[in-house]
Amino acid sequence: MTDGKRDIASASGKLGILMPGLGAVSTTFIAGVEAIRRGMAKPIGSLTQMGTIRLGKRTEDRSPAIKEFIDLADLNGLRFGGWDVFHDNCFQAALNCEVLQRDLLDEVRPFLERIQPMPAVFDPRYVKKLRGDTSNVKETGTLMEKAEALMRDIDAFQEREKVDRLVMVWCASTEAFLESKPVHQDLAAFEKGLKENDPDIPPSMVYAYAAVKKGVPFANGAPNLTIDVPAMLELCDQTGAPISGKDFKTGQTLMKTIIAPGLKARMIGLKGWFSTNILGNRDGEVLDDPESFKTKETSKLGALEYILQPDKYPELYKDFYHKVRINYYPPRGDQKEGWDNLDIFGWLGYPMQIKIDFLCRDSILAAPIVLDLALFSDLAKRANLKGIQEWLSFYYKSPIHGPGLYPEHDLFIQQMKLKNTLRHLKGEDLITHLGSEYYDF
Repeated sequence: MTDGKRDIASASGKLGILMPGLGAVSTTFIAGVEAIRRGMAKPIGSLTQMGTIRLGKRTEDRSPAIKEFIDLADLNGLRFGGWDVFHDNCFQAALNCEVLQRDLLDEVRPFLERIQPMPAVFDPRYVKKLRGDTSNVKETGTLMEKAEALMRDIDAFQEREKVDRLVMVWCASTEAFLESKPVHQDLAAFEKGLKENDPDIPPSMVYAYAAVKKGVPFANGAPNLTIDVPAMLELCDQTGAPISGKDFKTGQTLMKTIIAPGLKARMIGLKGWFSTNILGNRDGEVLDDPESFKTKETSKLGALEYILQPDKYPELYKDFYHKVRINYYPPRGDQKEGWDNLDIFGWLGYPMQIKIDFLCRDSILAAPIVLDLALFSDLAKRANLKGIQEWLSFYYKSPIHGPGLYPEHDLFIQQMKLKNTLRHLKGEDLITHLGSEYYDF
């Protein structure tokens, strides 16, 4: 064991989880946590609830549950709130999303009905396919005044729910593609832009500003630019807020970050990877807009380049063809289907193929990610870890990273980084897998 154990504030008390967007992902997460608290189901897919962590040498046989190894907020102490352009309470929204079965929702109905969405910050220029109830949108005032209104919402929620700490997890729609602009380059320019309603500040940045300004951890579950700009990093440095993102790693990209590292590890070549999806939920409808799709496409395309490193392995991966398609198909609802065709080659250049047909449930895969990110973001705050939390890259399609670094996309390297961060926080030796534990490595 090392001597570097970090001071971590207690996780006792209540943790409030605030979510912009009370749609399929949020309601599946909230209803799921309540079902788990009642003993109706298991938290499958959640590393914080079901994972273990090896400590020391293999001969020591120390592998406690993560939630027993490190102090995390207890599920019974979680409280939920959020914003949405629709008036529906969480029960009504969950029914409309058609992810969870009606009998489960009926069991937790009174709990879900108490969670009403606060009026949202919304700009149809950034989500063209979505039209909410205008009476549930903060319409008047500058962007700065809307950010201040969000901060008042945060304070009111904290008082109403009597929570001790807060985190915010973006679960709303993918916004139109946006590149970093001058208004994003420093905090002074950004705050000036908020006051002057700069069109290059989308709603997600208003939420992120409100959270980070108050020192609340912010996790970005969509591929939006949002917190991946210098102004937000400057604000994090001032307030001590941890941030992470972006785009929950579910479905097709999850498969890519599992399979691509295996191909590279065995030095198997790739000529092309074609991916197409069909889905019919609100996410699919939003992504039917080319500008929102471009944001998602950029997120989904990046993983292979960084994992395979064609500049280092040109004989195996130079100029491989990578295409991604997303098709809105209403009958499928939240039950997304992803098809992948891989044209690979092996010994002596002989061609082979891999076909994948992943019939997944997008929100079922995303819900445990929301839980883990909320608990780990709260841990980061209590451990005084501010700014970008690269150790949470495990959960994202397009991980944000420190200036001058490249993002790590390999799922297994990401998992090692996450667990080593937990070991470091508790003063345990990092696992490097050097040699045999029978020797002094």
